[in-house]
Amino acid sequence: MQARAPVAGLRGNYIGISPDWTVPQSADLYSDEDQAVWRLLVARQTGFARDFVCGEFLKGLESLSISEGIPDFAAVNARLEPLTGWKVVGVPGLIPDAAFYDHLAHRRFPVTVWIRGREELDYLVEPDLFHDFFGHVPLLSDPIFADFMQRYGQCAAEAGPDLDLWARLYWYTVEFGLIHTKQGLKIYGAGILSSAKEVGHAIGGDGVERLPFEATMVMRRPYQIDKLQNTYFVLDDFRQLFEAADMRIN
Repeated sequence: MQARAPVAGLRGNYIGISPDWTVPQSADLYSDEDQAVWRLLVARQTGFARDFVCGEFLKGLESLSISEGIPDFAAVNARLEPLTGWKVVGVPGLIPDAAFYDHLAHRRFPVTVWIRGREELDYLVEPDLFHDFFGHVPLLSDPIFADFMQRYGQCAAEAGPDLDLWARLYWYTVEFGLIHTKQGLKIYGAGILSSAKEVGHAIGGDGVERLPFEATMVMRRPYQIDKLQNTYFVLDDFRQLFEAADMRIN
C-alpha cells in the first residue's frame, strides 16, 4: 500500500524526483536478472489467477500482455488510457499520502520502478514493481473499478483527521478484497494477488474470517501489515465500493 510517507531506510532512489514524486521508468535499464524475476513471478501468479481471481482482473491482465518482460509504462498507457482514462506513472517507492491520493484523483496510478530480488519472491514489506503493476493495474481496465479508484482518491485527499479510516478501506478492498461471483469466491485485492502464500490462505485457509462487506465495519477494523491476514471482507459487486466512497464518516 502506498499510503505512508517515505522514511529513512526505504529502498528506491528518491534523488531527482519531480514535484509530484514521479520518476522516469527507464525501461531499458532493467537487467537480465530483473527480467527473469518478472517472468517467474508473472508465470507463477498468473497460474494462481486462472483459478482464484475474478474475471474482471483476468480480462485486464490479458489486455496488457505482460508475460514476456517488464512492461514499458508508455506502451501500457497507450492501451489503458483508451479503456478507462487511467495511466501509470513511475515512482521511486512509497510516496507521501497527499501525492498518492492526488495521483488517484486524476486517474494516475503510481507504480514503483524497482523490482524485488530472486531471494524475495514470496514476501516484501515495501511494494515493488511487481506488486504495484501485476496486483493493481489490470483492474484499472474495468470501468466500475476504475471509477471507484478515482473517487477513492478524491475522498482520501479530503479526509483530514479521518485518513486512517480511508487507509483501512484501501487495505481491506484494493489490497485484500474478495468478491462473490457466479464461479464462487474470487480474489481482487492486489496484496493477495502478488503473494503466493496469501492466495491459498485467503480462499481456503483455516481460522480466517470472511465477512460480508459493510463500509462502516471495514473502516473501523484495524489491520496488520507484516503477516497473513486473519480477516477479509467479501463484496457481492464492485458497485458496493461506492457505498464507502460516498458515505460521510461521523
